[in-house]
Amino acid sequence: PTAVDSAGVDMVSFTGSTAVGRRIAEVCGRGMKRQLMELGGKGAAIVFEDADLEAAVRGIGTTFSFYSGQICTAPTRVLAHRPVYDRLVSGLAAYAGRLRVGDPRSPDTVVGPLISAAHRDRVESYVELGRKEGARVVTGGERPPLERGFYVSPTLLADCGPDMRVVREEIFGPVVVVLPFEDEEEALALADDSEYGLIDYVWSGDVARAFRVAGRLRSGGVGVNTVGRNMEAPFGGFKQSGVGRDVGVYALHAYTELQSLVWQS
Repeated sequence: PTAVDSAGVDMVSFTGSTAVGRRIAEVCGRGMKRQLMELGGKGAAIVFEDADLEAAVRGIGTTFSFYSGQICTAPTRVLAHRPVYDRLVSGLAAYAGRLRVGDPRSPDTVVGPLISAAHRDRVESYVELGRKEGARVVTGGERPPLERGFYVSPTLLADCGPDMRVVREEIFGPVVVVLPFEDEEEALALADDSEYGLIDYVWSGDVARAFRVAGRLRSGGVGVNTVGRNMEAPFGGFKQSGVGRDVGVYALHAYTELQSLVWQS
């Protein structure tokens, strides 16, 4: 027996991959146990032509550095409005090129190692797959010349298509893919063309458009002109990104059972 199917466990909260989440859900289903699952993501970052591009680059650039991209909320799938596509790609490439890769104990290190050699090899295989699929490696794509540790250089793949595996699958490393879009409707269609729906992002100088687009995205959360999170806001995903909501008062609902009492007055 496992902890999940133990008779002493009434509810399971899990953060991890969608594949493992499915296995846990199957076990929970047999015992009618409640679940709270925060699973995979492939966050879309929609950048419109009127966006503050420097701010967008800084926000998207956190994918390269924050946990070395090993986080499901990262904006790894950039959708760039055609008029600013080249400028955004250049900005992201320059940003990635300035990041120092190395020992996390060093104060000037920005990008640390991945969790294991096996995962490093997996991330590198995705970069090579992107090349074969026709993506353009703008920067990165090589293994840093470091003696110890499982490092991958911050990598930017441009000129990607929506059917590429590097666009559709969670890589979980310092790798960002970029696709162009022509108008708002295409941006929404591309963003929602994913099995995931955890957190998406919108950058625009038009507040009305930003909120309109955010409200139409099929994701559990949307960052408007920011990658920051409010720790009182509910956190969780749509589609294959999970079940339920955690964080803040909403988490209390997940971790409690309601009981009704009716009596005659």
